[in-house]
Amino acid sequence: MSTLEKTAQLAIELLKKYQVSDYEIVLESSSGVSTAVRLGKVETLQYHLDQNFEINVFFGKKKGHASSVDVSKNSLDQTIESACLIAKYTQDDPFNGLAPKELMAFDAPDLDLYHPWDLSAQHSIDIAMACEAAALAQDEINNSEGAEVSSFQGESLYANSNGLIAMQNNTSHSLSCSLIAQRGDDMQTAYEYTTALDANELEASQKIGEKAAKFAQQKLGARSIPSQKCPVIFTSRLSGGLFSQLLGALGGSRQYKKSTFLLNSIDTLVLPKDISLREHPFAKKTLGAKAIDRDGVLKRAQYFVENGRVKSFVMGQYSANQLGLKTTANAGGVSNAIVESNFDGGLDEMIKTMGKGLVVTELMGQGVNGTTGDYSRGALGFWVENGEIQYPVSGLTIAGNLKDMLLGIVSVGDDVDYRSNIKVGSVLIEQMTIAGET
Repeated sequence: MSTLEKTAQLAIELLKKYQVSDYEIVLESSSGVSTAVRLGKVETLQYHLDQNFEINVFFGKKKGHASSVDVSKNSLDQTIESACLIAKYTQDDPFNGLAPKELMAFDAPDLDLYHPWDLSAQHSIDIAMACEAAALAQDEINNSEGAEVSSFQGESLYANSNGLIAMQNNTSHSLSCSLIAQRGDDMQTAYEYTTALDANELEASQKIGEKAAKFAQQKLGARSIPSQKCPVIFTSRLSGGLFSQLLGALGGSRQYKKSTFLLNSIDTLVLPKDISLREHPFAKKTLGAKAIDRDGVLKRAQYFVENGRVKSFVMGQYSANQLGLKTTANAGGVSNAIVESNFDGGLDEMIKTMGKGLVVTELMGQGVNGTTGDYSRGALGFWVENGEIQYPVSGLTIAGNLKDMLLGIVSVGDDVDYRSNIKVGSVLIEQMTIAGET
């Protein structure tokens, strides 16, 4: 029996004297190392060791929540007592309660998400140093914001009064590099990164440094363009954000609070008919994959948007209760979303298709209104004419409404960014408003 399981059993035993109607327990433990270097010197070297205990208790429809980073017996008891005290002073909420027992993840599959890396301090320093050195060896790169290596491994346990005790283990490893390129008085920053569940699948440190340098070099000489309306391409590094906004708008809590631009949108056309958005949570050894949601419900493969039309909202048990629907096992979010499209080609083909317009490679600001769908963000990237990139551009604002933007998608590329929880390629949108030179 693991340490987490022993702690869970202790907490369950302590709960008995409080005579709760139901309970949920979450236990988490993680450890790792992160190293940052800059200009050939170590800036930080950190070891991490974290643990956490959370509990929800129910007295009928009254709910109390408490948490602690101390998992000793006394602390567990005090945390449970605090949750019970909170519950007794809260009002009944008819939508509280555990998910049905038949939906629980008693037989969750192993998704091969646990690949620990025996990363020593010196090895982490060597990797980061090699990455930054490769970047600084490139032309016009004379300064660095640093390179960072991190490796984490963790385990989590979920238990509830339906008799479920479910364990999940995972790892996460990454390497990133951020640089400054300079040509005369013009200075530009850029970064690149690699992340994986298995350290053997990280891109080589030299390649990451060289890519970061190339991105910074490409931004030198950026200029503005006249304000206009034109087609816009979001590169695969950014396009997941559009579909994240879509999933957020379909979220159960936004639906029952009536604070979404896609209110009551089941069977509504929100994307072109040749585009679908599905969740594939059981993909093995895949970033974003997950077998169990935060309610302890077994996840499932499903479409949220199929052939352009909304098939389902995104719900955990509480929001499903509010809406009178069945949970979609999305308490805690969507796991490994995939955007499907029939476009055969990546960014280069999309640029040729667009002919003239803007390729956005970086976004700034948080100008997205989830209630109205209004979208306005700072942007930089490249200007395209005659199907070819002409020069870098900056100092722009792109604006539109998410409803129009999503329906105005011309194509989704096959240049998928697998580092993201949302697997999608570059996205070409028919038209947006560009604010540039006045």
